[in-house]
Amino acid sequence: LLCFLILSFFSCFFSESSNLSHSCKLRRQFNLNGMHKPGDVILGGLFEVHYTSVFPELTFTSEPQQPNCQGFDTLGFRHAMTMAFAIEEINKNSKLLPNLTLGYSVYDNCGALVVGFSGALSLASGQEEQFLLRENCSGSPVLGIVGDHYSTFSIATANALGLYKMPIVSYFATCSCLSDRQRFPSFFRTIPSDAFQVRAMIQILKHFGWTWVGLLVSDDDYGLHVAQSFQSDLAQSGEGCLAYLEVLPWDSDSSELRRIVHLIKSSTAHVVIVFAHEIHMFELMEEVVRQNVTGRQWIASEALTTAAVLQTPSFMPYLSGTLGIAIRRGEIPGLREFLLQIPILNIFQVNQFWEYTFQCRFAPPPAGWVEAGGALCTGQEDLEKVETEFLDVSNLRPEYNVYKAVYALAYALDDMLQCEPGRGPFSGNSCGNLKGLEPWQLVHYLQKVNFTTPSGDEVSFDENGDALPIYDVMNWLWLPDGGTTVQNVGDVKRSAFKGEELTIDEDKIFWNFESEKPPRSVCSESCPPGTRMARKKGQPVCCFDCIPCSEGKISNKTDSIECTSCPEDFWSSPQRDHCVPKKTEFLSYHEPLGICLTVTSLLGTCICAVVLGIFIYHRTTPIVRANNSELSFQLLVSLKLCFLCSLLFIGRPRQWTCQLRHAAFGISFVLCVSCILVKTMVVLAVFKASKPGGGASLKWFGAMQQRGTVIVLTSIQAAICTAWIVSASPTPHKNYQYYNDKIVYECVVGSTVGFAVLLGYIGSLAVLSCLIAFIARNLPDSFNEAKLITFSMLIFCAVWVAFVPAYISSPGKYADAVEVFAILASSFGLLVALFGPKCYIILLRPERNTKKAIMGR
Repeated sequence: LLCFLILSFFSCFFSESSNLSHSCKLRRQFNLNGMHKPGDVILGGLFEVHYTSVFPELTFTSEPQQPNCQGFDTLGFRHAMTMAFAIEEINKNSKLLPNLTLGYSVYDNCGALVVGFSGALSLASGQEEQFLLRENCSGSPVLGIVGDHYSTFSIATANALGLYKMPIVSYFATCSCLSDRQRFPSFFRTIPSDAFQVRAMIQILKHFGWTWVGLLVSDDDYGLHVAQSFQSDLAQSGEGCLAYLEVLPWDSDSSELRRIVHLIKSSTAHVVIVFAHEIHMFELMEEVVRQNVTGRQWIASEALTTAAVLQTPSFMPYLSGTLGIAIRRGEIPGLREFLLQIPILNIFQVNQFWEYTFQCRFAPPPAGWVEAGGALCTGQEDLEKVETEFLDVSNLRPEYNVYKAVYALAYALDDMLQCEPGRGPFSGNSCGNLKGLEPWQLVHYLQKVNFTTPSGDEVSFDENGDALPIYDVMNWLWLPDGGTTVQNVGDVKRSAFKGEELTIDEDKIFWNFESEKPPRSVCSESCPPGTRMARKKGQPVCCFDCIPCSEGKISNKTDSIECTSCPEDFWSSPQRDHCVPKKTEFLSYHEPLGICLTVTSLLGTCICAVVLGIFIYHRTTPIVRANNSELSFQLLVSLKLCFLCSLLFIGRPRQWTCQLRHAAFGISFVLCVSCILVKTMVVLAVFKASKPGGGASLKWFGAMQQRGTVIVLTSIQAAICTAWIVSASPTPHKNYQYYNDKIVYECVVGSTVGFAVLLGYIGSLAVLSCLIAFIARNLPDSFNEAKLITFSMLIFCAVWVAFVPAYISSPGKYADAVEVFAILASSFGLLVALFGPKCYIILLRPERNTKKAIMGR
């Protein structure tokens, strides 16, 4: 397109002359609507004064006709007049560009790319039919251009004119692609880019918790770049997902519009974001009305937020409550007065505005106009007496950007002309001069421009040519009288330290819902604390199931991605939303099992004490004296210690109880079994001594020998315990393996070998005693208690043989309970088997407690 237009625009040829000059002849002129004012320096402008064009049919047999502009755009014309006003104001300002008069050359793009691009070429090259080329090809008809309106038009213009560094300052082109300095080195704009607008939209979605939205875009550079940017930024922010993304057709395809509106109606997304132009939205809303799609929160881009064409009685039941991003509103003092002076400006294009506003025609009127009752324009009509938005300067937004764009070019030109020779920024420290001003020289100063408008807004450009971004947040309100107002409810701006900063006054917002509150628009409801999000297969990340956290894990905030494990000593609460200390388990004095074992232990101790008292009281009786009363007393004391040592296994394990419990248990039982072993050996020795020649055996079993044997055997166990404690002492331990939600306090033996040796030594003495007692079981009853010892040892061995597998298979506190039970059972077995019959005789059958009765056999 660019090559075709350029080739068709110029026809350059060389002519022989005395000075060998080169001339260029304009082959044809574009039929463009324009306004012009002469000046020392000319600024160009491209505006949409008409919003559509009718193209003639191409026959390829004759020269194609120029497009016909139709549909007068009052606001577009006001944009152009704002540029004229700004230039007039600058010319009257003695401090800005003194002794220099600015002029302008403004063209109408007629809503068509080819017309807008033709206007840009005309501004860059001029429309003189023939002119001489300078040897250095310096100079340009215009020094800078304000425009164009659409992003697509600006992309085409900036692509072509950017090759020659022609500065272009757009007031409405928002495509983020225009921030690419490699492609568009001389493009600037006074409106924020779509990249910021997209982030502003995402801030609004985040503020209201809308994570499931639909996106509609126009089928052009503006819409397609927005779609790409919106998807990317939304995914990076993690603030939401798109339920659908649809491209609105340019050709008013009714079937496509029906499909899109049906999708909006059937979708679970209650928020619809639209980045499109007025014509797209108008056609879409007609279909929305036909299908009666209600219950949707619309969010409009800056291109739609202030569009009065959509604020009609038929659309407002659906669009009332719309939120939108609007260009920053500004004040332009004196603009209304300037607009009222249009009739005396004597500009040809004003005629079109005049005819459109007053529905009249200037002479000569079209054929049949007067006959049809049409009025003739006089030029004396009063603008203030007609209702037109042209004079409404209460909501200046694009106009404010036009105003800032003109002033940016003026300030850049003023800075360039104030350059001191020899200290300039160009080659050889040169400066630009008024006679040879080049557009590329202005780009350098435009990049550094910085000024403040009468409204107090600072204007400057970043390295990409983008202005400081700020938007107003607007809300559409349908008034009871049928009127419509668009009210400001906040703003969004970029902060150097906080990024995008959104401020919204929610109390001012009108919500078009029965609840009069913001709608919910989520694919899945938030997961409460105690659950985590599990993404649904094949669906966006915003669609998920809420899975309860597993045991031992929690989530203490809404929409947790994963559950976190509790610390080792903690467990998850029933709601899985916080960690609680784990329950502790050990054999306690306060639980029924611990109480029973404690009572049993104390009972056994008391019985031993009672039996010991009985034996001491009846120590002179034959049955007490019969089998070494001293060993009986020692045996009762050791049994008493056995009962008491079981108490060390009850209660929370401590370092000293862990060390003492097994040592006390081992030594007490060895003392007990040693006494029984010695008693058994004494019985056997006495029987042998009763036979002829057997008296010598008794000398080895005197009182001293018996005591010494007991002490030696017990000392061996004490040595084993000492070595065990010193080398690998038992210690208290928190066991997390038995239960997930409990901490089992237990004593680890430290050395399994030491524990095995301790039990093995007790077992070997017990087996030895049992064997000797078994050998002596058939000796006469008059001489021994071998049968009682055998029976007691069988009980003892049976208990401890059963103890080993029971102990190994019992978890936690039950292992201690099994060991305590084994101690108590074996102790009671010994106590009852050895001392039960004697106590029976002493207390209940005293007649048998005589020497004669004992020696009767």
